[in-house]
Amino acid sequence: MRIPTRKKPEVLSPAGNLRGLKTAVDYGADAVYCGGKAFGMRSAPKNLSLEDFEEGSRYAHERGARVYVTCNVLPRNNEIEAMREYIGQLKDTGVDALIVSDIGVMMMARQVAPNLELHVSTQAGVTNYQAANAFYELGARRVVLAREMDLQAVRDIRANIPDDLDIECFVHGAMCMAFSGRCLFSNYLTGRDGNHGECAQPCRWKYSIVEEKRPGQYFPIEQTENGAYLFNSQDMNMLGHLDDLIDSGATSLKIEGRAKSAYYIAAMTNAYKTAVNEYMIQRGFEDADGNILLPFHDRVIRPSDPDCGQGTEDQVMRNADAAFAGVADEGYDRAVATSDAPEPDGMSSHARSTRRKSNTAVEQIETDWKHAAVRPAPHVELPEWLLEETDKVAHRDYSTGFYYPEHKVTQNTDRSAYFRSWLVVGEVLSWSADEGGRVTLMSRNKIEPGQQVEFLLPGERPLAYIVPEDGLRDADGTPVPAINNPAHVFSMPCPHQVPINAAIRSRTKKPTLKAE
Repeated sequence: MRIPTRKKPEVLSPAGNLRGLKTAVDYGADAVYCGGKAFGMRSAPKNLSLEDFEEGSRYAHERGARVYVTCNVLPRNNEIEAMREYIGQLKDTGVDALIVSDIGVMMMARQVAPNLELHVSTQAGVTNYQAANAFYELGARRVVLAREMDLQAVRDIRANIPDDLDIECFVHGAMCMAFSGRCLFSNYLTGRDGNHGECAQPCRWKYSIVEEKRPGQYFPIEQTENGAYLFNSQDMNMLGHLDDLIDSGATSLKIEGRAKSAYYIAAMTNAYKTAVNEYMIQRGFEDADGNILLPFHDRVIRPSDPDCGQGTEDQVMRNADAAFAGVADEGYDRAVATSDAPEPDGMSSHARSTRRKSNTAVEQIETDWKHAAVRPAPHVELPEWLLEETDKVAHRDYSTGFYYPEHKVTQNTDRSAYFRSWLVVGEVLSWSADEGGRVTLMSRNKIEPGQQVEFLLPGERPLAYIVPEDGLRDADGTPVPAINNPAHVFSMPCPHQVPINAAIRSRTKKPTLKAE
């Protein structure tokens, strides 16, 4: 059994192993992308065996989710026949789609696995509708746009491709400093091929200058005692701007992070799925119970639409003016902004006109080309607790990538570490109604009486809970004053029913700069 393509925005989550796949599905992912033991662009995770794909596909399909497999390396000559055999094995595991970047692999997949959907990887560098249409003619049913695309470019592509060609866009996670991930830096410095999933991420390393005639003397590139991290890009976070992206024609919203923990996958999947649900309700497509009220459709105006060219207000880009010109997101009501509002502080007319062009070269050929417009709509308001979720996982400084050209992703030149102000302290093994409610957990970090923790719940606001003064026990039922042995089984009173595998997290006493 394979699950058909969704008719509304898809939350696409990463998985580096079978547990990550199941976690993503449990926390609301509409689809999961993962790599096998070969031919994927992430070799650091354990990835999935053929047996894992079979089990994972069954698990996902039983819950209405889909599974996509990455075959997006750029294969060498001596790998072609092995790739053909591998695709032949994948087609019988129950997975739904292959993610490819090499056109030869794409043609091979059509021959060997004609029943699988073909998704064109971001490594293919799709930046325009002509390329998207060409891949469609070759059999692709989805293009993953290059991360260098702005919202206007997404709209232009959506307006000029078939409606049944999906557009997948990144919404959260690490950004690569090279164009669409195609980088030779790692290969050059370490011999680890980034185009075969072995990237050592040397763009995140610290660098200093050495003058030729003074060997051994290292000069920081920025005048600090710590040197400089030249290419260390910020992470992407589009949670508060999903309405702009969905309105602009994005079909699938991709969370980056196949090397991330199960907790990261759960927290970010839950956040983005909840945000999409809010979008569907506030836009009038569904009611609060998920019942369909109207068929979903983006707000991009196609050339064939009756209102095309009628001067529809550029709502999305005006929203960007307000959001990123010194005006705090949460303090600005984008729904009531007017076209005759004063220019936002610090934004020149040249910057505004440049932002509205996908091509910013000085010399341009004059054509009758007009950018696709989008029908205006009020901003989708997300609850504050939901917007805070992205700060409860380890992350670098956030940005909105390249979607808003006036607020592009930049580099953190002074550090490469992650912020971490919350940490996982346990994982739920079971819950029992006995004794008024009791949760058994596997400990990860210290839990002590009076400590405030949160249970991460699928599809809901996290449950805040104060650890009681009494009732903590070890695996043998012996009372203990605190839970302070990692990877041991404990239990504590909890009157609220919580699901198995739910993460238990707590704010750190002192925020740190380290990976989770």
